[in-house]
Amino acid sequence: MTGIPARLHHGGSEVRFAWPDAGRSISNLSGSRKFRIRIKMSMAEGGRLPSYSEPGSAPGPSRRRGTPVLAVWLRDLIISLAISAFIIIFLYQPVKVEGTSMMPSLDDQERIFVNKFVYRWEPIERGDIVVFRYPRDPSKSYIKRVIGVAGDRIRIDSGQVYVNDEPIDEDYVPPTYADERSYPETVVPPHSYFMLGDHRSMSNDSRDFGPVKENYIYGKAVFGYWPMDKLGRLR
Repeated sequence: MTGIPARLHHGGSEVRFAWPDAGRSISNLSGSRKFRIRIKMSMAEGGRLPSYSEPGSAPGPSRRRGTPVLAVWLRDLIISLAISAFIIIFLYQPVKVEGTSMMPSLDDQERIFVNKFVYRWEPIERGDIVVFRYPRDPSKSYIKRVIGVAGDRIRIDSGQVYVNDEPIDEDYVPPTYADERSYPETVVPPHSYFMLGDHRSMSNDSRDFGPVKENYIYGKAVFGYWPMDKLGRLR
């Protein structure tokens, strides 16, 4: 028996049948016996073949469904970038450190992020690294570490800092950055803070210009981003 090959394209694969009129009944007599062969093809969607487009025809449903997915992805990307830009521009301010008074914690020309809104929700605490307007020239900004808060009694004996008569352990001040200066006991006024630089022998701080008023402080240094070897949270 000879027949014309029939092709069925299904799911990207090619299947060949060697009988004519696939899916229909054919009769064949051999001697006294009669054979009826029924070819049944099981297909999805009620036995109907899925439609396929010839080259150059309109895109099928699967291709049309891909367009909304791309649009949703682009929308989410744009929203994420907008939120990131808002946070960086309005909540965090990138600043460049100029000078060596906060070494080794912060190097000269190091880039950091300053959180400008954190003190709206939480109090300024001892140990915070803050950015503030220089009391003697508010057009300039300084960056120092908070040593004492309002009501604290501060004194320095030969480089050792005492807060409320308790010596404090300053592991952020290595011996090579310490000095032997002393400072008479003073009580930090209300709404003010006592500031010191980590590089004690090179710092112009509250030992020189006194405690800093709260309204001069406008941000907390929270994260270093350049150079890359100093990338990370500040402490």
